[in-house]
Amino acid sequence: MTTFSEKKAETQSGLKLKLSVVVISYNMAREIPKTLLSLSPKMQRGMSVEDYEIIVVDNGSTRPFDDATCEAISSNIRIIHNDPCGSISPACAIKRGLEACRGELVGVLIDGARMASPGLLSTALEASKLSARPVIGTLAFHLGPEVQMKSVHNGYDQTVEDELLKTVPWEKDGYRLFDISVFAGSSGTGWFKLPGETNALFMRSEMWAELGGYDQRFQTIGGGLINQDMWRRACMSSNSDVVLLLGEATFHQFHGGVATNAKVPPNAGFKVEYKAIHGTDYTRPSVPFKVFGSVKKVHSNSLKVSI
Repeated sequence: MTTFSEKKAETQSGLKLKLSVVVISYNMAREIPKTLLSLSPKMQRGMSVEDYEIIVVDNGSTRPFDDATCEAISSNIRIIHNDPCGSISPACAIKRGLEACRGELVGVLIDGARMASPGLLSTALEASKLSARPVIGTLAFHLGPEVQMKSVHNGYDQTVEDELLKTVPWEKDGYRLFDISVFAGSSGTGWFKLPGETNALFMRSEMWAELGGYDQRFQTIGGGLINQDMWRRACMSSNSDVVLLLGEATFHQFHGGVATNAKVPPNAGFKVEYKAIHGTDYTRPSVPFKVFGSVKKVHSNSLKVSI
């Protein structure tokens, strides 16, 4: 079996890739294969295996996914097993993933339980051509009849979700995931307003380096508000051009996440940590932005909510 170091050397010796996608995982043995399938050339439209790499960083899972199963999904998947050194934050795992990237454009999915719509990657690449300093964000949806912070109280769990996924042919057409999902809380304002955070953030590699990546000071469970912080800093950075993708999104699978699926989310501690780091409360970015993409019939319901 080719080791990670050997794969890294092979990539370095070849042409620079168009895109790298970093996916962070912790105890997502059920969810990661679906996420990777949705991100693979089998489902991503307009993308070939030579165009990009998918770097999965497992952050010290106690119930890890099966490497062979994941690597069999596509030959452009690379797996890193990160030693979290006792940390309950994904900060260092994201740092390691970013350091391994070889793409000109780099996207980060901090939550590996989020499946992608079929045009996410190709649309992000097209959007990156609009500017020298693009900050490309995406909206988030929750699988299920309502946001999972509510549905968890009504019996929604992995078993229910597995049955729900069987009701649509999502493996043939990932856009059908819109039929069985709702806007996430952070994206509840719809397609034409900036969300409170993005769960698939794309920037050029140089800009990731300039901003220093995800702030390593965020050390609460799940990273606290580290993702919101990265989104805000990117949007507010000098001369950035913020682009919100239209018609493309991520879909959160139920996995018992500390913020999304907990019956009592630890939000208060997240806010305390953010204020300790920045001296102020978190507010969603308020900057000019472009909307880029297209819509289909499957977006009808979410468009009604957005207007």
